[in-house]
Amino acid sequence: MPPGAARNRVRIRQRELIYPVSALRRICVYCGSSTGSRDVYASAALELARLLVRRDVELVYGGASKGIMGVLADAVLEAGGRVHGVIPKSLVENEIAHERLTELHVTESMHERKSMMAVLSDGFIAMPGGFGTLEEIIEVLTWGQLQFHSKPCGLLNVDAYFDRLLDFVAHAEDEGFVRPQHGEMLLVDSDPGKLLGRFDSYQSPQVRKWTTR
Repeated sequence: MPPGAARNRVRIRQRELIYPVSALRRICVYCGSSTGSRDVYASAALELARLLVRRDVELVYGGASKGIMGVLADAVLEAGGRVHGVIPKSLVENEIAHERLTELHVTESMHERKSMMAVLSDGFIAMPGGFGTLEEIIEVLTWGQLQFHSKPCGLLNVDAYFDRLLDFVAHAEDEGFVRPQHGEMLLVDSDPGKLLGRFDSYQSPQVRKWTTR
């Protein structure tokens, strides 16, 4: 084989990929344990699941078989992907722990659950969900703001679901409680492919929370 031929062949194959392989190995997805009131949310979960598998990204999530959580996990598995569930033992029955995952970690507490999900993941996405979903993405975003990690955090803004949350973030910036650089840490898109593309190029801001204005 002529010198450089192997590299050229790799480049050609990369150009032919419709869905590029992500630089991130595992993505944590926070989402609802119910399916919501409209089919658009489950449809978005199916789209995200297929995209994760095409990009060779493994799913980390809350371990349940119900709601958007179950739809997402089932779709990744059916497409041949790997799924890592993390669930506290007190919720194994209430949320009905998924029995067909690649790995299911049962923790002693919610705190241990969230910590393990963070350790297992290279980035974090929130899909539509309720209080738990909001609490999880805001907590891990706060950890990034405090420079406990430099992993991307984002919202998959299905049908403008998170628009009011984004209004609050803008209000918090206007009122001086959130620095603009930290507000920009929350990556937002309605298209999962574009959101994952932004994850691949993400660089955390080097502005500390307590820097003097």
